[in-house]
Amino acid sequence: MEKIVELKNLTKEYHKLRAIDNLSFEVRKGEILGLLGPNGSGKSTTINCLLSLLHFQKGSIQIFGKEMMPDSYDIKSKIGVIFQDVAVFEELTVFDNVDYFCGLYISSKNERKKYVEEAISFVGLQDFKKFYPKQLSGGLLRRLNIACGIAHKPELIFFDEPTVAVDPQSRNNILEGIKALREKGASIVYTTHYMEEVEILCDRIIILDKGKILAQGTPDELKALANIEEKITVEVNDLEKELIEKIERFKYVLDVRYLENRLVIVYKKGQNNLEELMDFFKKNHVVYNKIFSERPTLNDVFLELTGKELRD
Repeated sequence: MEKIVELKNLTKEYHKLRAIDNLSFEVRKGEILGLLGPNGSGKSTTINCLLSLLHFQKGSIQIFGKEMMPDSYDIKSKIGVIFQDVAVFEELTVFDNVDYFCGLYISSKNERKKYVEEAISFVGLQDFKKFYPKQLSGGLLRRLNIACGIAHKPELIFFDEPTVAVDPQSRNNILEGIKALREKGASIVYTTHYMEEVEILCDRIIILDKGKILAQGTPDELKALANIEEKITVEVNDLEKELIEKIERFKYVLDVRYLENRLVIVYKKGQNNLEELMDFFKKNHVVYNKIFSERPTLNDVFLELTGKELRD
């Protein structure tokens, strides 16, 4: 597939701190690439370097086949950016905000008006065109922020946690809109801490930490990296400690947790684990309410690769 972004051996240092360490990856035409990592992993620094907002010490960045520079306005005109913090003008209406940002790239008044109307319709703000930002809910503000970033019809779009602190309806609307942008031909770089969004949206995923790639691939390819083979969850009341200890000694059990009448058993491998557990419950007269099995999730892989300690 055609490469829209090609980043090679990128290194960015702040004094003695290496925020990005010899990083290389690509963004392909018409794909959604998930860029994941814990706080301080280098995601924001990488994006700012890609946008030529930060100087870097080593490496190269090509976008649309050209070297990206601070004055590469022909390249920047084809890029849309939606940052996590909403960036709109409080003194302008919804329509005027979108018109202003679109006007940075589209000089023709008639063409711009058409683009603005299409962007407002795309995010579902037709009934709010004359509203000011302070009159909008958090979800509507997020949608306005997206309209401002995509009104000029960019070919490459960066989304930085666009669903933070929005209700489920707005979140669903935003995710469906991002899918629609890809269907229209846009290439998208998407950052988030919500792993379920990544599974829904992304064609490929890169997991960063300390400025390096820990893993990359499709969601299924990444889940195959997990040491976890299966996770079984059981709702069971008053499970005796002695029985929990016996379950811990099952051949393929990796971890057992029992909290608030919820038993979670993690298996590292093996077959018929669920059958073995149900036989054990029957033999020991354990009464349970619900029981279900699941394969490793992206969240499991993410925590395995980046660790479970808290980050700043």
